[in-house]
Amino acid sequence: MTIETRPPIPPYTRETAIQKVRMAEDGWNSRDPQRVSMVYTVDSQWRNRAEFPKGRAEIVEFLTQKWAKEHDYRLIKELWAFDGNRIAVRFAYEWHDDAGNWFRSYGNENWQFDANGLMELRYASINDLPIKETDRKFFWPLGRRPDEYASLSELGL
Repeated sequence: MTIETRPPIPPYTRETAIQKVRMAEDGWNSRDPQRVSMVYTVDSQWRNRAEFPKGRAEIVEFLTQKWAKEHDYRLIKELWAFDGNRIAVRFAYEWHDDAGNWFRSYGNENWQFDANGLMELRYASINDLPIKETDRKFFWPLGRRPDEYASLSELGL
């Protein structure tokens, strides 16, 4: 039996927590539900707004539906706090719906990892702010945010 690991593994230092946050951001910006699901334990539990996916299959289903609705999705995550096997992040992402209405969604996540660095718990609180297309701040090509692109703090978000 192969033991799954997702370095860096806990306990986290400031540097490894920042690395874990960036890896999560990169995964979500891929908009690939299968790829994203592999960083969670097979029985991972989420609270995402009013939805409660459990396990990788439900995570894939949730993310597939999310990205079918949220077009031109671009996300920035930023470390807020960490301790042992837990990391707290704040984030913002921009997207538009089928009608071309733009939103910036702001949120906070609390993550708990198992000893192998797989996320076993994810609690997310998210608010959607309607914005004008001219108020967008996330303009990199779809996919990974370039390293030189401003952070949430640098963007004043």
